[in-house]
Amino acid sequence: MDYQAILEEIYEEIQPELKRGKVADYIPALAKVEQEQFAMTITLEDGSVFSVGDAKKQFSIQSISKVFTFTLALDLYSTELYKRVGVEPSGNPFNSLVQLEYENGIPRNPFINAGAIAITDSLVTYYKDQYKTLEVIMNFVRDLSGNPSLSFDQEVANSEMAHGDRNLSLAHLMKSFGNFENDVTNTVMTYFKHCSITMSTEELSRAFLFLAFAGKDPITGREFITSSKTKRINAVMLTCGHYDASGEFAFHVGLPAKSGVGGGIAAVVPGKMSIAVWSPALNKYGNSHAGTLALEKFTTKTGVSIF
Repeated sequence: MDYQAILEEIYEEIQPELKRGKVADYIPALAKVEQEQFAMTITLEDGSVFSVGDAKKQFSIQSISKVFTFTLALDLYSTELYKRVGVEPSGNPFNSLVQLEYENGIPRNPFINAGAIAITDSLVTYYKDQYKTLEVIMNFVRDLSGNPSLSFDQEVANSEMAHGDRNLSLAHLMKSFGNFENDVTNTVMTYFKHCSITMSTEELSRAFLFLAFAGKDPITGREFITSSKTKRINAVMLTCGHYDASGEFAFHVGLPAKSGVGGGIAAVVPGKMSIAVWSPALNKYGNSHAGTLALEKFTTKTGVSIF
């Protein structure tokens, strides 16, 4: 299959859509991003890479980082983790306080904000230090992406913290129910820092390849997590990776994937490839408008889908 030709076809077809949607303006540092940008990369088992657009340009991955922290925590805690965080779709906005209150401080899944903050808290508990925790997360993403110099954007992290009242509230609410063990402010700042990691679609696609191959990087042969845990991560991505639009995304695209309000989406085709797409303008659910359409076009044109 000529993947490069397919990507170039999608790139042409997607151009009119780049004017639609709007960038995440509730985080001032993200509000400044130029809207009409697009990049898409696929990485195959043998390391072949196909890209279109600004595929080397780094952007804020935001909630896509939740997949990396969930992977680390699941590897450390295994099924014990589910006592703190569930695996059910939320059906509610990603920052809902109401659902958390109603469910006694147990977040519905690891990809809504409360769940990802609880996951970060579990990592801080394990490593006993917020700085060590961030170092472990960063090194994990560097290993996965093959870029040892990956970092996070301090300006974006500070911007999120300055407007992070709701996320701090989620953490305090969990603490009131006994489902939070560390200092709220420090832990939430660690969460914002890993959400502020900057990556290109080429780096992000490379970093997700292990999830397409049962937890093992097919290029280096390194196993990052077991195949059974990989199955769980991909299942939660499929059902919860796009917040309250996860069902719609599964219906139209048909791949396990995770979005971020920076406009990125990372997806996997088990046994075949990983895909990353970036376009900063978001739809009403907080997912990349053009990115979602591009992935739908890709699975339609290639026939690759888990269904």
